Amino acid sequence: MARFVDEEVIPTAREYDESGEFPFDLFKKLADMGILGIRYPKKVGGSGGNTTLYCISMEELARGLLSLAAITAMQCLMATNGLYLYGTKEMHEQYLRPALRGEKIGAFQLTEPEAGSDLGAVSTLATKTKDGYVINGMKTWSTSGPYGDFHTVLCQTDPDKELKGLMFFFIPSDTPGFSHSKKFDTLGTRTSSLSEIYFNNCHVPPEYMLGEPGRGLDVLLTILAEIRIMIASLALGLHRAAMGDSIRYCKERVQFGKPIGKYQLIQAKIANMAVNLEAGHLMCYKVTHLIDDKVPCLNEASMAKYFTVESVCSACDEAMRIFGAYGYSMEYNVQRYYRDNRFLLYGGGTHEVLQTTIARQYLR
Repeated sequence: MARFVDEEVIPTAREYDESGEFPFDLFKKLADMGILGIRYPKKVGGSGGNTTLYCISMEELARGLLSLAAITAMQCLMATNGLYLYGTKEMHEQYLRPALRGEKIGAFQLTEPEAGSDLGAVSTLATKTKDGYVINGMKTWSTSGPYGDFHTVLCQTDPDKELKGLMFFFIPSDTPGFSHSKKFDTLGTRTSSLSEIYFNNCHVPPEYMLGEPGRGLDVLLTILAEIRIMIASLALGLHRAAMGDSIRYCKERVQFGKPIGKYQLIQAKIANMAVNLEAGHLMCYKVTHLIDDKVPCLNEASMAKYFTVESVCSACDEAMRIFGAYGYSMEYNVQRYYRDNRFLLYGGGTHEVLQTTIARQYLR
């Protein structure tokens, strides 16, 4: 993976960032390497890996281009996990196996304009009919939304039941009534292709409900630790990129007759980056091993996500300061790291919500 990132991703990262185009060629190459199926067993077309291998791969990809890593992470986890666990054999053959081969793209629909952290406010409605469900509503901030061939969508089946009425549904994009907005023009992660998704009387058969009725929140909670630790791994990869570029620049840039890396204030910035990166690695991969051992660790995953993302935001800011005015130029990649890191603050829970949930574990 490191060689692929060095030879295939980093040389093309600037071009993809500037064009904002979905990196179909790199995505297919990752599929051919078995990365898209790294979490899944070989019996369904996966590579037989685990969460630790998955996060190592996502970290390495994020070192090259965070938006490519985000697209890949979505395909490997949120977009396909419900399909794998609850889909029929026919759904596996028609959608899961092609997705793991990179032939179909999946997306995950959770957020709405009034429902992000507040899942109780989800208003996309799934109405039961005699032969399935009819979906109406909209989602926003959908990674890979405009290109998704199928979608895992959180819906409300009974508003009176509030959280207990939530349920995930599988909705192919060729379902009548399905549509999406144009791709958002975003500050960073420009190739991740975010959009709004609309459902207008989308009829799906009963087997497209993913999980038992009324257990949608439980379905989400089964992978929430993985979602948060995945984001932590993306943060580690971006952190490594910002730190690596900073170190190289410190050795090359000369001021007052010596490389700027000889000055203590610059050394302090590099030291802080290094310490936070090491601590982040220890937190992240402790959690992945707990997940692989099937030990509940949502709080640990929340702490790892919070720490690593706050650390990478700091590292990218310090990298911009180290580069000085050159950091403000599009000539250097550090400006992309600075823009891309904001993406990590929101997925898997905002940091304000994470701080609250972490504190509750100690104050209850």
